[in-house]
Amino acid sequence: MPSHDDYDELKLLKQLRKQEVAAFEMIYARYWKRLFKVAIDFLKDEEAAKDVVQDIFEMLWKNAPRLEINNLSSYLFVSLRNKMVNRITREGRYTAYLSSLENYINVGEYTTDQVLREKELRKLITERIERFPAKMKRVFELSRFLDYSYKEIAKELNISENTVKKQINNALNNLRNVLHIFWILLIHHSR
Repeated sequence: MPSHDDYDELKLLKQLRKQEVAAFEMIYARYWKRLFKVAIDFLKDEEAAKDVVQDIFEMLWKNAPRLEINNLSSYLFVSLRNKMVNRITREGRYTAYLSSLENYINVGEYTTDQVLREKELRKLITERIERFPAKMKRVFELSRFLDYSYKEIAKELNISENTVKKQINNALNNLRNVLHIFWILLIHHSR
């Protein structure tokens, strides 16, 4: 059975589609702080976070007459996620642990949006790996893609096991933010 808040949100959406300013202001008041908090957690930049959230509300108002949604909260947080991913992609800040990719994929329902995000994420990771220094890239590929042990990599590349470990740690640290961003967005979105 729908709650009072569901009815309230549906009413707001109906009014927003008619571009009623009062409905927009109410939505803005209800969601601005929550969206901003998520944005600042990821972007670590107050001005960038404000810009992203402002863009979402501008887009919401501009597209209001054509909106065909039933869940405003989901729409806003998915829009936020997309805007932040686009911004981060433009800035070239990609990070994540590859081993955590399954965590993202397996969270919640496996929707078309998630399939697309998984493909984007894999692409970002691949692009980032391509930019690694040659030695780090080779060590990482042997470890993660060919399942070589540290000892086997050390022998193959004529380097110490300690160097292998350091290169893999550097590679993983270099990739950390990609999934971190997606993961936190999913957590905030599910609240």
